[in-house]
Parts: sequence; C-alpha cells; structure tokens
Amino acid sequence: MVTLENIFSHWITDKYLQRSGIHHAVTVAETALSLARNQGVDTDVATKAAFLHDVGHYEWYTDGEWDYDEYRKHDIHAIKGAERAHKLLIRLGEDRVKAKEVALAILLHTDSYLPFSVEESRSPVQAVVAEADKMDEQAGGLHHYKSMDKDEAMQRLRHLDQLIFATHNRNASIQETT
Repeated sequence: MVTLENIFSHWITDKYLQRSGIHHAVTVAETALSLARNQGVDTDVATKAAFLHDVGHYEWYTDGEWDYDEYRKHDIHAIKGAERAHKLLIRLGEDRVKAKEVALAILLHTDSYLPFSVEESRSPVQAVVAEADKMDEQAGGLHHYKSMDKDEAMQRLRHLDQLIFATHNRNASIQETT
C-alpha cells in the first residue's frame, strides 16, 4: 500500500507542495480522515486526495509580486493537480483504480475553474475532500502561507497512515464476520 509517508518523501511532492503549503496539505488530510470516518467514506482515498489536493498550484506574478487576485482569475490548479497526483501515485505503485479516484477527488475539490457548480454532483469522497479544504481556507489564500517543518509533517503523516491502516483492518474484519 502506498502511504502518505511514501508520497511526502517523493521529490515531486517536495517540489510542488512547497507552493501550496505543507501545513495546509497536512491539516486538510487530517480533517478529511475525520470526515471520511464519520461518513463511512474510504479513508485512504480521502486522505491521499486531501493531502495532494493543491499539488497543481503555480505562481502568478504581476510586476514581480505575487498577485492572488490575478491567480484566482486564471486558476486551473485542480486540473494540473489531478494529473500530477495521478502520475505520482502510479509511479509509487498505487492501485490504478485508487489512483484514479484520488485524481478525480482532486479535480473536483473545487469548481472555481468551471463556469458551473459541481457541488451537487460530487461523490461522497469528493465531497469530503472539498469540505476538508473549505474548513481550512482563509481569505486571500493565507492558509497557503502557514508554516510547518518537514519533520512535524512527517510525524503527523505517519500518524495518519497508522489510523488509515487501523481503519482498513477493522473494516476488513467486519466484512469477514458478515
């Protein structure tokens, strides 16, 4: 099983997660795990998608300065992120069906790039990722600028991996007894 620790340790994640913020990624993954457990949604897919949901962010500068408003007008990070996450997960050996589920949850965690809303069309896992992201959001994109060192992030991700593993083992045991 590909873990959050495996994902975090990969150079692609290191490169692209810096743009959207490690703190935001870890916090959204933690929130998604909690929401997924409460709603009976696949915790592995939800946390992976939540952790990688902003891996498609890019930088938009006007006259040498970050321009958040201009970025929002031209934002397609969900599209870029879904592709990057899918490719990364396949490289790491993730199950292809699961990799696609994660990518779709990333693609649909926001509809800011679309001329219509997808809110009513999201699957339960996609809705969990979208909700977890909204819960950490701050005006002006400030949630992307909170800091967290890599050691703390790794520790928190390892804890999430343990919780996901325990949830999957518990669900497997329940299925065996029924």
